[in-house]
Amino acid sequence: MTFVIAAETPLQDDVRAMVRELNAHLNPLSPKEYQFQMTVEQMAEPHTTLFVARDGSGGALGMGALKTHDASLAEVKRFWTRPAVRGAGVGRALLARVIELARRKNIARLALETGGTEPFAATWRFYEAAGFGRCGAFLDYPDTPYSRFYDMHFDRARQ
Repeated sequence: MTFVIAAETPLQDDVRAMVRELNAHLNPLSPKEYQFQMTVEQMAEPHTTLFVARDGSGGALGMGALKTHDASLAEVKRFWTRPAVRGAGVGRALLARVIELARRKNIARLALETGGTEPFAATWRFYEAAGFGRCGAFLDYPDTPYSRFYDMHFDRARQ
């Protein structure tokens, strides 16, 4: 499959549609109080970079964002690939771009929160295969059975 990935504004109709798809997928899987979903307006803030994967005709295939908190921490947010393209490398390529940007920004730690129940097992395997390891809750996320946390640390002296 051929696709391109670029940093884009989330304030586009097709990105909004992907966010709705992601939310529709996630909402039934965890209680509302344990869902930490950024809106497209929040994704458009200056400290967040959104990458969008598109096919040859410009159709959106997936997305992933890097939210920078400070030099010590950035976070993977709003990560989604459309079901029809899963297994084609779109997600791996998007995540590679997010990680690459974190390295370029000289971030010490890249972390993420995802669902903590069995329906998220494929997601856990995806992040683990990319080099993320389990960690405890970070920032103001609650430590509950509905969340699982991952991170990777960068050797800032070697970047």
